[in-house]
Amino acid sequence: MNRPITTAVRTWTIMGLLCLGVLIAYADRSSLSSALASESFTGHFELDADHRGWLGSAFFWSYALLQMPMGWVVDRYGVKWPYALCFGLWCLATAASGLVSSFFALFLMRFMVGATEAVVMPASYRWLRHHIAERHMGLAIGFFAMGNKIGTAIGAPLAAWLIVAYDWRTMFLATGICGLIWLLPWLGLVDSDLPQGEERKEAHKKASAISFGAIMASPVVWGGMIVNFCYSYFTFYCMTWMPSYLVETRGLSLETSGFYTFFSFIGIAIVAVLAGWSADRLIARGYDPVKTRKAFVVAGFLGASTVLMGVYAQSLEGALFWNMASLSFLGLASANNLALTKVTLIPPPAIGMVVGVQHVAAGLSGGTAASLSGWLLHVSGGYEWPMRVIVLFLVLGATACIILLRPQWAPKMRPLMQE
Repeated sequence: MNRPITTAVRTWTIMGLLCLGVLIAYADRSSLSSALASESFTGHFELDADHRGWLGSAFFWSYALLQMPMGWVVDRYGVKWPYALCFGLWCLATAASGLVSSFFALFLMRFMVGATEAVVMPASYRWLRHHIAERHMGLAIGFFAMGNKIGTAIGAPLAAWLIVAYDWRTMFLATGICGLIWLLPWLGLVDSDLPQGEERKEAHKKASAISFGAIMASPVVWGGMIVNFCYSYFTFYCMTWMPSYLVETRGLSLETSGFYTFFSFIGIAIVAVLAGWSADRLIARGYDPVKTRKAFVVAGFLGASTVLMGVYAQSLEGALFWNMASLSFLGLASANNLALTKVTLIPPPAIGMVVGVQHVAAGLSGGTAASLSGWLLHVSGGYEWPMRVIVLFLVLGATACIILLRPQWAPKMRPLMQE
């Protein structure tokens, strides 16, 4: 009698762990943004705007490079152990960032954090696809998306507080070491899905049912890459440059900038859950799943374009309002974009690889957002051009969503050969 309830509770508890895992990942990656706005940190490493941009991008280049290999790994060797190993490594690399004294060593630590965090999305979405029913997918992914937004929301002000109260070294050490606690419930609750013997052969056969060529030939995959690049460009800009913008252009203190960055990401997190739940309800009433989720994605991208209004706002209050409102608008797209491009339109055996392919684009967007914004800031002397580029990418993402995300263009499976 109680077994279904117990199974459901365990499933949603592990779902909560996935949310917490991505929260920790995003908190670790966003902590650098507060350090980059700290004079003690930039002075120690003698960083100019260009160097700050390259340091901010170090994580994203390795993150993008390892996405497809990590997707290949989880499709064949399961989620539990690859995730656990990489989780421990990125926490240690984050902590080690507080012990280095040269720009090159710090760049290398951030590069290592990006490489090991590359497992998060392929592993998480593979677990979701195999354990969460489609009728709950929007809500589940909304909560998962909330994890990365809250991670960013918490990471920036927490890092700022630790830097002000102690120093940047303590900030990196504390955030890295504390994250390791997550491994205890993960190892205790999640069943091992590492295939053995004949199971391994079957897992390899299923994962190979969709060739890499078929994946890359699908307009849906390319559409997902473009949409995720454009979506992530804005969020990663906010993660790496928003605190500096608020300090340098709007005159806020480091602690106050972290406070407003916190509420910006809390806004997108709340909207992401509500939008995912709302789309689920509409789909349950008979609306077409693809068209419904696409409508939310396009609305989110267009609403987020209001970020440019913050640049032209004459008052501090107006600038802060549009900064927070534009990122919150993007929450309309968060869960629905993820459900559409990583689950609904993708055959189950290829989830890990497709998510890996798409997150190459997401990783590249982070590196591009950090370095391109730094270069634009350097040559223009202000944040107007960096934000104009955000709007261009948002319009491109909405257009790609409308044109390319169609069920008939999804990757096709080959028939499995019987032995």
